[in-house]
Amino acid sequence: MENLKLNTPLTIEEIDFRVQSVNKGGYATILAYKDARVDMNRLDAVYGVDGWQKKYDLINGNLFCSVGIFSDKSKEWIWKQDVGTESNTEKEKGQASDAFKRACFNLGIGRELYEYPIIQIKLNPDEYEVKEWQGKKKAQPTFNFKLKDWIWGSKFDENENLIQLSAKDQNGNLRFNWKKQTTK
Repeated sequence: MENLKLNTPLTIEEIDFRVQSVNKGGYATILAYKDARVDMNRLDAVYGVDGWQKKYDLINGNLFCSVGIFSDKSKEWIWKQDVGTESNTEKEKGQASDAFKRACFNLGIGRELYEYPIIQIKLNPDEYEVKEWQGKKKAQPTFNFKLKDWIWGSKFDENENLIQLSAKDQNGNLRFNWKKQTTK
């Protein structure tokens, strides 16, 4: 991509989507996110493999990641830092990855994800089930809900603001279509 900057919006291919929750009525809330490889690739593309670095510090029992980029203008390292939270699967790895991704948000990578709309999708009856768990009814997606196979699309305006986000399922059916409301 020509004139790539840290804060150039991520392409839709660089973004992953996952289910945050499903309610008993069959509506799924979907989260858009980036993984650490996206951040590393962007830093490499903009600064080269020797133009950035990261380091970790334990502060008051919390893991922080600092990402430094070398400024040709000031001839010094510029650092951004943030804390990570543990993941449900690999506790330490997830915490380190989260801290790195958050520090990269501070540098501008993927910051537009905060502007994404709330993604709620009505699931088909075979895409979710309601089960009893610890005395409460809880909805969850079934294997028929193949979010990883969906095709997502996005459009940005000339100021790099998100103006459209859409998704088609594995059968080509439009399942989500959001357009930014314009005021006149």
